[in-house]
Formats: sequence, structure tokens, C-alpha cells
Amino acid sequence: MAKAKSRWVCQQCGFQTSRSLGRCTDCGAWGSLVEEIAEAEEGKKGFAQRLAQAKTQDSNAAKSAQPITEIDSDEVERITTGMSGLDEVLGGGLVPGAVLLLAGDPGIGKSTLLMQVAAKLARRGKVLYITGEESASQVKIRAKRLLVDSSNVLVASEQNVVNAFDLIMNTEASVCFVDSIQSVYHPEISSAAGSVSQVREGTQLLINAAKNRNIATILVGHVTKEGTIAGPRVLEHMVDVVLQFEGDSLRQLRLIRAVKNRFGSTSELAIFSMNEEGLKEVDNPSAFFLADRISKVGQRQAPSGTAVIAGGEGTRSLLLEVQALTVATPNPSPRRVVNGWDYNRLLQLLAVLEKRAKLVLSRLDVYVNIVGGMEFADPAGDLGIALAVATSFLDRSIDPGLVAVGEVGLTGEIRPVLNLAQRLKEASRLGFTRALVPKANLPLNKVDGMEIIAVETIGEALDFAIPKIAKEFEKVKS
Repeated sequence: MAKAKSRWVCQQCGFQTSRSLGRCTDCGAWGSLVEEIAEAEEGKKGFAQRLAQAKTQDSNAAKSAQPITEIDSDEVERITTGMSGLDEVLGGGLVPGAVLLLAGDPGIGKSTLLMQVAAKLARRGKVLYITGEESASQVKIRAKRLLVDSSNVLVASEQNVVNAFDLIMNTEASVCFVDSIQSVYHPEISSAAGSVSQVREGTQLLINAAKNRNIATILVGHVTKEGTIAGPRVLEHMVDVVLQFEGDSLRQLRLIRAVKNRFGSTSELAIFSMNEEGLKEVDNPSAFFLADRISKVGQRQAPSGTAVIAGGEGTRSLLLEVQALTVATPNPSPRRVVNGWDYNRLLQLLAVLEKRAKLVLSRLDVYVNIVGGMEFADPAGDLGIALAVATSFLDRSIDPGLVAVGEVGLTGEIRPVLNLAQRLKEASRLGFTRALVPKANLPLNKVDGMEIIAVETIGEALDFAIPKIAKEFEKVKS
């Protein structure tokens, strides 16, 4: 029998080397190389043979290639999860035989979400729940808290991925959950559970089972302190769908986005709120985020340093309130603090306001916050954030019924945005009566109950939103 050899494997990218290194030469990560025992040649051969057998039940039944014109393109009937928002993110529901990866921070609610989905799916058939992090009794405790009581939910506490493979192959369930992929191990791989080799080979074995039995399978994945999915990068390429579960464990808001989706769009967003009874879907996200702002619509003033921005998230539009604060600072280097928005983009907006609108912000601390803890990356929010900073600087307010949509260029021009009509319809539905939009987006269909003001530059936008801004600037300057 050949002597086993050791190798060093990077836990971030899967790079392998024969000796220990402080830093991975492939991805540059420090301290990520972990020693593993390489399999002897006989062990490799036996493992490869068993893995090949697992890939198909009948290795002799090879299918020949077909012309694409002769392939049956009938739509596969999807399995609805019972949560409309989650179904939208998935592209219409779970696809039989598909493998999904659900990743999120510890305590964010991944196991809670799976148990609630299992309860809804159990109304139409059996669901297999394989847990490698908890015992069956611990899963039962969570099920009781969430009022889940169905004999169609089958729970198995198993960390051996080969046994999990057998459970999937022999079950009558149509959906399977594995919580989590980092907690299971393959007995023929010497490295610890969660290592690159274990995650890669364990995932491949579970994918084989899902494809052979045509079972929709959801794998729970951990994330690193940087927010990336733990394990080798190839893990995200192996699965069909990657869902990112976002939010703050100290807040009630939870978001699900599709990072990768072979069966639908990656631009959809599902929003949930966490309470004692588990996750509850937010049917009207804009009203959820703008509850206090909507109550001010129709009044004479809103607080200075505030504005409403509109973003497009897939088939829905999302309205958010942005707050800005500018204050004098004794420090030689003013601070720029931003929550929910890109820091570098804020610096760009401040430079445009100082150069094109003559607002002296270089000696002030500037704080910007997207209300509700939402991460907003749509450039269409530029105009609203610029208005919020300007009104804070001038200590003026804008009409609480005004929504601002537009991207601000370095020359101060207001650039066009996508899906503007959809955003304005959502704003009108919530009671907003006026909208600042890019002139380049004209012509637009009329939106009931809304006055549309088209502007070309940031100066025009400030002149309309803050009347007599020139006099106000002279007052502040003096």
C-alpha cells in the first residue's frame, strides 16, 4: 500500500501546495492553508469507482446527443414554496432536481426559513430535513416554536454525507433540506468537515442524489467574516441557484436575493420581517420603509436633510427614505459616514455638489443613512441623496410628497434611469404627488395624480426642490 502524503489546501480558493505557506499564492489570503492527508493511490481508485457508481444508477444506459430542435422544451412544473416572495426570487418556485445553496450570517434565520417552508410544502407531500448541526429533538423544539406539526416532515440527524446520500435515494420526498453543507463529512476524506475537499466532494454526492431522484434540494451554507460563502468558490458553480440571506440579527428586516439562478432572474428581491412566530413576508415593502414619511405627505414640511428615492428591484419598485446630516467639524479632515449606500459614490456626489451647485461641503462632516437598514446600490438614488445633503446644508426641507429619481453625472447632468414609469406608479400608489425625473427619460406616459418635473442638471433640480436656493446659499455663505 502506498504511503499517504500530506498537502496544504487553501480554504478560500482550493489552491493546493506541497508545503506550508503563510499566504496563499493564488488568492492572496493569509493563514488560509490547512494541512490535509492525500489519499493513497488505492484509496483514490476505490473512492473514484464508488463516486462514478453514484452518478448514475445504470452506467450502461448512456444517452446519445440530440439535435436541439428535437429536445422536448415543455416547461417543468415547479414546486411552490408557499411564500410568494421566495417563489419570485426563485423564478416561480423550486425546480425538481435542482440544487440550491442558501447562504447567510449565523443567527440570520436560515433554519427558521427552511422549517417554515417545510411546513408549507408538507401540505402537498413529504419533505426530508437532514440536519448535521442539531439533533432531531433540537429540530423538534424549533418546529414547536414555529407551530410546525406534520407527519410529512421527515427529520434525520446525520453528518455522514454517504448516509445522507442513501436517505435521499431511498426517500419518497419531493424536496430535501441539508443543514448545513459545512457540517457533513465524507468518511473517505481525511480532512475535517467544512474543509475545501469535504465541501466539494460532499456537495457533488448530494447533487448526484438530487439529479437521480429528481428531488429539489436546498443546501444551507455558512459565510465568512468578509460576507462571502465559506468553502471553495467552485461550490457556487456546482449548484443551480445561490440565494443570499441578508439582514442584521439585531433588526427585524430580512432580505433574500438570488446571486445565481439558472431558472430565472437574479434581480428579484424578497423581504421578510422576523418576529416571535418566525419570518413573515412583507407584502408592501415601500410602505414598510416609508411608514413615518407617508404620514407627512400633505403637510407643509418634512424635516430638513430628508428625501425619498425610488429603486427598481426586479418586477417591483422600492421606495426608501434617505437622511443626511452636515455639521461643522474642528478636525482638519472631515468625516464622511454612510450606511446603506456606496461610500465612494457619496464622495463623488459631494464633489459634484461643491463644484456644480457651489455648496461648500469640504469643511463639514457628512453623514448619510438609508432608513430601515436597507442596502441600496441603484444609481437612480443619486438625485435624492444630493437633495438630502443640500437641504441639510441649507437647513431647508422639500415637499414631503416629492420623490426624486435620477443618476447624477460628474458634470452635474441628470442621467436617465431604467423602469422609470414603474417607479412612478409605485410612488403614486403610496400617495406621492410630485416627481423629479431626468429630462432624458421623456416622453413619459401620464401617471394619475402625479406632477412630473423633468430636469437636466443638478442645479435645475435644486432650484425646483428648494426655491430661491441662490438667496439661501448667500445667506449661509455670509
